[in-house]
Amino acid sequence: MEKNNSESEGKKSGAKDAFVFFLGIILIGCLIQIAGKVKGDALVFPSVPEILAAFIRLVRTPKTYHLIFTSLLHLSEAMIFSTLAGISIGIAEGMCPFLRKLLSPMMIMMRSIPMIVLVVIIMILTKYSRVPHTAATLILIPLISEAASEGCQRIDRELIDVYRLNSDFSPRILFSVYIPLMAGYLKQAYINAVGMGMKLIVSTEYLVQTKNSLGKEVYSSSYFNEYQDIYAYAIIMILLVVLMTKAPFWIMRQIAKKTQKSILNKEKSQPEEAARKNQSAKFS
Repeated sequence: MEKNNSESEGKKSGAKDAFVFFLGIILIGCLIQIAGKVKGDALVFPSVPEILAAFIRLVRTPKTYHLIFTSLLHLSEAMIFSTLAGISIGIAEGMCPFLRKLLSPMMIMMRSIPMIVLVVIIMILTKYSRVPHTAATLILIPLISEAASEGCQRIDRELIDVYRLNSDFSPRILFSVYIPLMAGYLKQAYINAVGMGMKLIVSTEYLVQTKNSLGKEVYSSSYFNEYQDIYAYAIIMILLVVLMTKAPFWIMRQIAKKTQKSILNKEKSQPEEAARKNQSAKFS
């Protein structure tokens, strides 16, 4: 009974969150309309129906999915490299105060350097096709490493000492002790990194004119004064970020639920099997 109540409450809260999110979208549309009236420029601030019509047109166009694939590929590469490097550096900083102080100026520099300066430097050092994910990786590494370092420092030292008595630091200890205890920090860092990464990827694609990408298409739309398409592409980017931040955790929750159900079913079946064995033993 309590389980059914909790499930119903969870569904109600989910529906409420979705409704509030929808209201937020309406608020954005209202702000665009107000800005258009204040500015008096219907070209730069088109109406909401025009933006929705452009969005539907882009969604129905096969080319749009090619653009999305290119930008998501850049984002995925940046997320993989920055996550591996950021978690490694963050754990090392959390375990070694000397290393944390040594790398602090470099992390501050990477976090504070203007993106346009970083893009220009990378454009000189590497090929244009590698600029988007390279620039995003370098900017996201400090974000993830700081979260990993903070999470590592917050771990109870006594708990770590207990595990060290049984075995030295190893990949098994890393994935069974450190990563789970840092999960809250890493989850928030991942959510922030995906949103920031999408902005960085599209911005760098815009600057270096990456072929078949969302950034290049936004540039073309601005060049031809198709501002309704720019807002439509912005909606697509927002939906991509929401999907990438919500879908993995939803999948993990579903897997956890199925695992718990299978464990409970096994626990229920064990007494029944034991009783059957006892009955068969009596008759024999």
